[in-house]
Amino acid sequence: MKKILLVTGILLFGLAGLMVAITDKQAPAPLRTSLEYPQARVLAPFRLTDQHGQVFDNARLMGKWSLFFLGYTSCPDLCPTTLGKLAAAYPELSALAPFQVVFISVDPQRDTQAKLLDYINFFNPEFIAATAGHEQLFPLSRSLGFVYALVGDGDDYQIDHSASMVLVSPAGERVAVIKPSASPGQALQIRNQDLIADLGQIIRRHRD
Repeated sequence: MKKILLVTGILLFGLAGLMVAITDKQAPAPLRTSLEYPQARVLAPFRLTDQHGQVFDNARLMGKWSLFFLGYTSCPDLCPTTLGKLAAAYPELSALAPFQVVFISVDPQRDTQAKLLDYINFFNPEFIAATAGHEQLFPLSRSLGFVYALVGDGDDYQIDHSASMVLVSPAGERVAVIKPSASPGQALQIRNQDLIADLGQIIRRHRD
């Protein structure tokens, strides 16, 4: 009887350990710098022009992951810093799945096609830089969860804009927002290692 109880106890203990191992394996690691939306949402229809003079619209989101970032070429710090970091992370990001980085300029008055081409080529010619009139930019920004506002008068105006990024699925659906964070004594930033880890996890989850 004692032997039966002992064997039963060992089996139950082993089964419990196996269940814990399976649960731990299935439980995803917490996202480091991103927030996945409870429900994916299709972006509202939009039509922009990219740095090559080609139409950039919802159709060009199909079949690949898109990482959107809002800004303008005259931005003094945030935009060049972010695009530089994305250029460094791009080889690992593009290895995860078909992937594109999309820089949306909210300064159509100054950001001509030629200026966008020169600007984005400095960081990575494979990136997309696109803009349109504010009648297109405002609804697209809202659909992505971004905001922007022109500040100042004359030709030297600045533009306040969101510092986050948004991940859009190959179905053209907004699935996650990537937000900057700050350590004590440091400026807000999105760390590349956190970005790559989060997007890898999200892409794998949507692929399964």
